[in-house]
Amino acid sequence: MQHSTDATQPFDLVIRNGRISNADRTFHADIGVRDGVIAGIGENLPAGREDVDARGLWVLPGGIDSHTHIEQLSGMGVMCADDFYSGTVSAAFGGTTTILSFCAQHRNDRIPDVLRDYSRRAREKAVIDYGFHLILTNPDEQALTKDLPAVIEGGITSLKVYMTYDKLKLDDYELLDVLAVAGEYGAMVMLHAENHDMIRWVARRLLERGHKAPKFHAVAHDPLAESEATHRAIALSRLVDVPVLIVHVAGGETIDIIRKAQNLGAQVFSESCPQYLFLEAGDSDLPGVEGAKFCCSPPPGDKASQEAVWEGFKDGTLNVYSSDHAPYRFDESGKLPKGDATTFKEMANGVPGIELRLPLLFSEGVMTGRMSVEQFVALTATNHARMYGLAPRKGAIAVGADADLVLWDTERRTTVTAGMLHDQVGYTPYEGRELRGWPIQVYSRGRCVVRDDTLHVERGSGQFIARSRPQPVIERRADPSRGLFSQYVGLKPAAENR
Repeated sequence: MQHSTDATQPFDLVIRNGRISNADRTFHADIGVRDGVIAGIGENLPAGREDVDARGLWVLPGGIDSHTHIEQLSGMGVMCADDFYSGTVSAAFGGTTTILSFCAQHRNDRIPDVLRDYSRRAREKAVIDYGFHLILTNPDEQALTKDLPAVIEGGITSLKVYMTYDKLKLDDYELLDVLAVAGEYGAMVMLHAENHDMIRWVARRLLERGHKAPKFHAVAHDPLAESEATHRAIALSRLVDVPVLIVHVAGGETIDIIRKAQNLGAQVFSESCPQYLFLEAGDSDLPGVEGAKFCCSPPPGDKASQEAVWEGFKDGTLNVYSSDHAPYRFDESGKLPKGDATTFKEMANGVPGIELRLPLLFSEGVMTGRMSVEQFVALTATNHARMYGLAPRKGAIAVGADADLVLWDTERRTTVTAGMLHDQVGYTPYEGRELRGWPIQVYSRGRCVVRDDTLHVERGSGQFIARSRPQPVIERRADPSRGLFSQYVGLKPAAENR
């Protein structure tokens, strides 16, 4: 049992009698909070300035959502529906206390200007803690030698690159350049892995034959596009011996490729999302353009794909569970730039999910027995903290960690409607689902953020979290099948103390 760091000082907050779960164990204890940090864990802690009785509730670490698109202009020029206020409010009501969102560099943008812009908007609006990933689309000499090292030193220790989308994608040569810089300076590289030319080739032939409806989005994004690109991304990362994380994994074949690479010792990590557990490609087969509400990339698959994702989470092939919250309104400002005439190739890509990410998995994973609560904590908080340099400050209930705590009521039953959510999208692809269990009290750094279905903090009260080197980068292992190449070209691994 962990005791108070200073028993002579009173606690600001004590949460009593809760059933506490971390990624490694479950136990009963009180949690004492002082100055926003967990200062004591034990039985019968002395009274705090505020005492909360959590008897009958589950006390879990605040969720970390490491894949969110907030107040971001897409590659197609469409602005997300959520800004940093509505996005973080929605996250908090769903039990998430930290988000990592994207700063998107478009081709002609200067990276320092991009970071200043996103930082200002988040600082003014966010109600929970936040960090950033940098989307890199122009890895020129300035970016590789000056901007990326400065970004990483400034606490943004993850980069995202695309293998598809005309205005975002990098070719393999450029990807190797980015991987080499990330390896030297200690950043995690996230890859959107789909074969661009496969998708483009199929899409052109579908459109030529008049197949324009949203359901053809899934046809154009054949599962082979994801599995081929994933295999190639892993090969590129192995060539330079740098860890990578494949985001929003959808298909069973892709999961098999990742699993085999991991078994061979490759440093490849992976993420999946609610849409790949709870949606199917057939959901987009609706009249008119209604099916656009279910379209994202990669698209959801079939029942077998869903089972493969569940199994990937269960056996550890998939390491983190994120929302990939990509919120676009169902109108000309978002999903449907040409109204009812919008083709599957023109609609904005992505689905909302920041508020329902945790309740969906808690209901269908923990409450059904498909996964343990400890696995739930690992997938929704602890692994994110380790993967992206937030540990030990975030991701666990431990003395010295931030007091990011969520009280879950396992008896509460909720029917999902768009009207109950706090984002600005106006619809949810999970409409009508019955969920068991719900986060009813949410604390961020000891501040009560949500209680009694009410927000209790002000806009701009969240904090930017400068992150350290991700754990997989610090603990980077040499690939036993590599060696000759790096000794000739002088690739440098990241120093732990950079």
